[in-house]
Amino acid sequence: MSKVLNDKVLGGSFIIEDIDYSRIVSPEDFTEEQRMIAQTTEDFVETEIAPHDEAIEKLNYELTVQKLRKAGETGLLGADVPEAYGGLGLDKVSSTLISESMTKASAFALSAGAHVGIGTLPIVYFGTEAQKRKYLPDLASGEKLAAYCLTEPSSGSDAQGAKTTAMPTEDGKHYVLNGTKQFITNAGFADIFIVYAKVNGTDFSTFIVERTMPGVSIGPEEKKMGIKGSSTCPLILEDVMVPAENLLWEIGKGHLIAFNILNIGRFKLAAGTLGASKDAIELASKYANERTQFGRKISSFPLIGKKLAEMNVKTYALESMVYRTAGLFDEGLAEVDHAGDNVGLQAAKAIAEYQLECSINKVFGSEVLDFVADEGVQIHGGYGFIQEYRIERIYRDSRINRIFEGTNEINRLLIPGTLIKRAMKGELPLMQKAMALQSELMELVPGQPFEGTLEQETHLLGMAKKIFLMVGAQAVQKYQMKLEQEQEILSHLADIMISVFAAESALLRTRKLIAKSGEAKAATAVAMTQVFVHEEFAKIEGWAKEALSAMESGDMLRTQLSVLKKLTRKTPVDTIGLKRQIAAKVIEAEKYVV
Repeated sequence: MSKVLNDKVLGGSFIIEDIDYSRIVSPEDFTEEQRMIAQTTEDFVETEIAPHDEAIEKLNYELTVQKLRKAGETGLLGADVPEAYGGLGLDKVSSTLISESMTKASAFALSAGAHVGIGTLPIVYFGTEAQKRKYLPDLASGEKLAAYCLTEPSSGSDAQGAKTTAMPTEDGKHYVLNGTKQFITNAGFADIFIVYAKVNGTDFSTFIVERTMPGVSIGPEEKKMGIKGSSTCPLILEDVMVPAENLLWEIGKGHLIAFNILNIGRFKLAAGTLGASKDAIELASKYANERTQFGRKISSFPLIGKKLAEMNVKTYALESMVYRTAGLFDEGLAEVDHAGDNVGLQAAKAIAEYQLECSINKVFGSEVLDFVADEGVQIHGGYGFIQEYRIERIYRDSRINRIFEGTNEINRLLIPGTLIKRAMKGELPLMQKAMALQSELMELVPGQPFEGTLEQETHLLGMAKKIFLMVGAQAVQKYQMKLEQEQEILSHLADIMISVFAAESALLRTRKLIAKSGEAKAATAVAMTQVFVHEEFAKIEGWAKEALSAMESGDMLRTQLSVLKKLTRKTPVDTIGLKRQIAAKVIEAEKYVV
């Protein structure tokens, strides 16, 4: 049973503990109200955005602002804002459904996402009562629009290397801000800017800056590869007098706000990649049923079916992961008292609990969408390279996601780094589990045959967790304090953790589905889970071998590889047959299927 605190699942505990499927949230659990919220969002995109798609893509500020205000009237901008401040105060599963369902709006979805997420949430979680009452009602309604300003020309992932300064005036009533922020989404039309600056050039802090303040100016639009319909400009601050009451939370706490809001941003990004992946599957499967070559529909060719099946399988794992994580956030944030004096501290702690899972969602989601979009273009053939076909835009727009919200490389370093820090603080029994594994590894016996549904996959997931502990313990023992310099090893450890979380999310969801609806109705989910777990397990074995080979040699390496071989024993499944079964369902439905 998973490690829990006050009956809450601890962040990162999935890699050392097992959890019962009853503890996770999956799409099959959505309430009627949540499904209506998703439908409302889809209807809004279809009626308000789709007819103006071309104009929005040409960066029509006026139209984008008009439609954002319309989204506010519909309630789509206030999901994460408490009711006391003019929002809807919805649960995270519901707001995640909005993020996912908005993605057919392409770049408009990014404009809306930046506003409701990284633009508004800093005030929701870290604002004073006065700040919340002043800004949140207008942000929830869309009357005012927000932007998040962290990146600078010389600092991206190294956020604390920022050069923007905030110097207090002698009377203490203002801070004078100077600096330039780069690549700011919504900058062209935003009214409110969440700006990070160093007080006295040293203390990294956060400020609410209004567009109308003297000294605020916006640079020219960047000419981008994709997401062309979203505004991306520099924000220039020249002797901007910001009232002292616009300091967000406390001096020197900017890094806590930045990192926790980025955690939410990473998670919301994953929800967006989920929606776009489903969209790409629908476009590709419909095209495959329409396109005829050699006298038959291309959907009838096994290699096209294989692509559609793999697109669907990876998206199933992503969907399982995203809503599992939304459920974790709902548990963690449920006890935050938005009217309390220490709401910032409460929120920071609740969000930080699952920072590791947020990074996993971000990396996995962005790479799944890149894969799905790429295969979607391939299925379209030459037409996939033509702008008239929407898959071309999904392909271009997808690429930014591996850079947004901390590059995937940075997130890969954060994942094992965060886990080790939690273990060092005594928050997770990682080292104890690793030590207990040592004696267990020497006594491993050949595996038994597995006959029940998903029994072997459950066993493989357990072995994958042991592989992580084995390789991770070896790395900590060998490199100790210098481990952070061994980025290739850390990246492999991160990839193992990502695969484990994705595979476990899919497996738990499918087990839950079987318990609820029976094996017959869960047949496609079972097939997808088998394919995903077996293919990810093969990758895990490869990463483990490469990491061990970098750390050891000679007899020690041979011993380690011998143990690894025991952990990776399995009976192969017919993935070709399973993918044909999945492909038939996708081709018949002409959309993502479960």
